[in-house]
Amino acid sequence: MEKVTSADGTTIAYDRLGSGPSVILVGGALCDRNSFRPLAEALADQYDVITYDRRGRGDSGDTAPYSVQHEVEDIAALLNALGGTSAIYGHSSGAGLAAIACNALPFTKVVLHEPPYGPDDVDPSDDGEQVLERIREGKDQEAVELFLLMTGMPKREALQVAAIPGLANLAPTLAYDFAVMEHGVDQGATPTALLSTINAPTLVLAGTATAPFMIDAAHRVVKILPDATFTELPDQHHAVPPEVLAPVVAEFLRR
Repeated sequence: MEKVTSADGTTIAYDRLGSGPSVILVGGALCDRNSFRPLAEALADQYDVITYDRRGRGDSGDTAPYSVQHEVEDIAALLNALGGTSAIYGHSSGAGLAAIACNALPFTKVVLHEPPYGPDDVDPSDDGEQVLERIREGKDQEAVELFLLMTGMPKREALQVAAIPGLANLAPTLAYDFAVMEHGVDQGATPTALLSTINAPTLVLAGTATAPFMIDAAHRVVKILPDATFTELPDQHHAVPPEVLAPVVAEFLRR
């Protein structure tokens, strides 16, 4: 484990594996740097791979008040540690954060894996407020359960996942993910203006067996981005095994 210091003084913990061109992996909700260790290991024979704990998670610190800009500054500190040159991969709300970071930082290539922008004619704020209310009441496991149900996970599976030891400790950071996904949104749920300014070559990924709204979001996003391609991952859900995902990401980064 290594650490960098973000602009507001927050310590950000990260791991670095492999050698070659750099790529920063940005995790989504309820993920820490260990969540992407298998993907990092699968890419490490070709790339210098960085996984990190987003603020408030794992071995990273946290500084109040939260802002999305602070999370961008965390990524900037990692990029600086890499010498200022890197690609970036984001999964789920981590893809939303990666997209925001691309507006402030120079990345060579971008991979957005199922950014969970909801349908533009549906307001997700009510469900999000229910999750936040559970967190305020100290009902962290219930908050995780409700969040997972929001993503389309079947109830039985959501209850099992929410009961994984230690996962409920990450519940307070769900507020950060909601803030990320709302950032830059004017009308509807897709930050069109923000996405339209990403000029780096971008790969948008979605599994054919994932939640339908995520597939729809991927198709919307690829139409907005100036330089984007879309790749389907056959029979894959939101979480994709590294042996399936790594070759797709590596091939795009090699282009």
